[in-house]
Amino acid sequence: MADVRFDKASRIYQAGQKPAVDQLELEISDGEFVVLVGPSGSGKSTALRMLAGLEEIDAGDILINGKNMVGVPSRDRDIAMVFQNYALYPNKTVGENMAFPLKMRGMAKDEQQVKVKEAAEVLGLTEYLDRKPRALSGGQRQRVAMGRAIVREPQVFLMDEPLSNLDAKMRVGTRTEIAALQRRLGVTTVYVTHDQVEAMTMGDRVALLANGQLQQFATPADLYDRPQNAFVAGFIGSPAMNLFTLPVTSTGVTLGGTDLPLPQEKRSAISTAGTDTVTLGIRPEQWKVGPEGGDGVPAQVDVVEELGSDAFLYGHLVNGSEDPAAGNTVVVRTAGRSGARRGDAITLSPSDDDLHLFHPETGERL
Repeated sequence: MADVRFDKASRIYQAGQKPAVDQLELEISDGEFVVLVGPSGSGKSTALRMLAGLEEIDAGDILINGKNMVGVPSRDRDIAMVFQNYALYPNKTVGENMAFPLKMRGMAKDEQQVKVKEAAEVLGLTEYLDRKPRALSGGQRQRVAMGRAIVREPQVFLMDEPLSNLDAKMRVGTRTEIAALQRRLGVTTVYVTHDQVEAMTMGDRVALLANGQLQQFATPADLYDRPQNAFVAGFIGSPAMNLFTLPVTSTGVTLGGTDLPLPQEKRSAISTAGTDTVTLGIRPEQWKVGPEGGDGVPAQVDVVEELGSDAFLYGHLVNGSEDPAAGNTVVVRTAGRSGARRGDAITLSPSDDDLHLFHPETGERL
């Protein structure tokens, strides 16, 4: 097992172009499960491939157990990688696929079989060892790919969107299996995904990247409760945080034509930033819903999404534009079967403690 450190590591594909990974700094502890997440083009897969030795490190360093990996071939890094594509040999059985990396090392056949059987027991694959991949489900094939990595007993596991080929139900079950397996094995794991729900449910800590730069590296709870900037706030959470850029008043801000008071410490933060507008963030579950004409911001329900125990109300502020691009749309989480219907007029008010403020230009948290 090992700790991993990205020390201002960069990958530049073309001179003069923006780096695909720009001075990435991460410290991953021994045995930790870290997820790299972000939109397409954020640099998360490139960072993983740099760690694996599949991409060059153009600047900075990457260290595994204190040893600098710059210039070290992939085969000498003692890592095992699981890809989105299972990459199984169709003419080999499950057992033969799992044993293949050991065979390539020249390990004795008896020893190979012992390690394969141990990994198969951990993964629930014992009864499938004599089957060919075509006789397995997608989730079982992914477990075979993981088994092939496990038998190598590497210092670090690297996983590049391994669940992308699975259907929604199978993804939920398999991600639970992967997280439980990693905790059982205790092997340092770096996992890449574009799915923020997957990241939040699996990782000990999550590194959110955008445009090749690290936006925040924290526990899932910290990412959700204290996003470092407006990008993190808008990316983490499903549905995403409501974000409004609003004029500042002497007592707070104006939202949907309604004065919204802010606590003194938040007004002080705005004053220190020296701005007359501010980006206000409110999570869907942080709204209080009242009847038409009550205290709060007038809004109208456009769509109700019933999820059983919960419901999401998608609507717009009555005193604002109905154009989604105008930033007046709103998402509210309520208890299931709340009785709200499309076209209903409601009022919305957030708790003072639940408000998130960001600089309107830099996006940084105030």
